[in-house]
Amino acid sequence: MQVIPAIDIINGQCVRLSRGDYSSAKVYQSDPLLVAQDFERRGFERLHIVDLDGAKSGSVVNFAILEKIKKHTTLKVDFGGGIKTTEELQKVLQTGVEYAVIGSLAIKNSKLFWQWVEQYQQKIVLMLDVKDEKIVTMGWQTTTNINIFNYLDEYSSLLKMVFCTDITKDGMLKGPNFDLYKRLTERYPNTKFVASGGVSSIADLKQLASIGLDGAIVGKAIYEGYINLDELSSTY
Repeated sequence: MQVIPAIDIINGQCVRLSRGDYSSAKVYQSDPLLVAQDFERRGFERLHIVDLDGAKSGSVVNFAILEKIKKHTTLKVDFGGGIKTTEELQKVLQTGVEYAVIGSLAIKNSKLFWQWVEQYQQKIVLMLDVKDEKIVTMGWQTTTNINIFNYLDEYSSLLKMVFCTDITKDGMLKGPNFDLYKRLTERYPNTKFVASGGVSSIADLKQLASIGLDGAIVGKAIYEGYINLDELSSTY
C-alpha cells in the first residue's frame, strides 16, 4: 500500500479542515511548495493536492501553486478541486500530474466525466466523498441522495481506481472508516481503492493495508505530529 501525503490549499496556504468545515481551516504553512519539498526530501514519491478554493467555487483557483510544485519537485502529483471544464482539465494535465482527480463533476455532469475517462484513460481518477454512505459534492457542501454502493454497482467495472473519503472522519484523528473500506474492497475486487480521512497513526495504515487498500492519503496526522515522517517513510 502506498502512503500519499496531502496538501490542501485555501488562499494559497497549506491548511487542514475538520469534517470538511471550511470555518475550521487551520493554516500549517504559508508556502505549500516548502511542504512538498520536505515530503520529497524524506523519500516520498507521490503527493495529493486538493484545491479547496476550487472545490468550493467550482473552478480551479490555485493552479499557480500546482505549477510551482511540479516545476520545483519530482513528485508524482494527484490534483483535484474545481476541475469542471475540458480546458481546465487540459491545463492541469499539461503540468505533468500523475492523475487529475474528479469528484463533483462525475455526479453533476456524468456525460462529460465519462468522455474524459475515455479520452484521457489512465490520467482520470474518481474521488467519491461520502457522508453516511451518501455522496457529497461541491467541496463537501452538498449531500446528494446517491448511495456510494449503488453508484459503484453501476460504474465500478469502468473504473480502475477510486479515491474515497469519509468526510465524517476527515481531520478528526480518530481513525478511518475501516468498515466502509473493507466492504468496498470486498464488493469490488477489480477496482483499486485509495482511502482518505481519519488516519491518525501508523497502526491505522497497517490496518488499511491489511484490508487491501491500494493507497492511503494522510494529512492532519502528519501536520499535528501524530505520525513521525521518518518512521512513515521507512515503513512505506
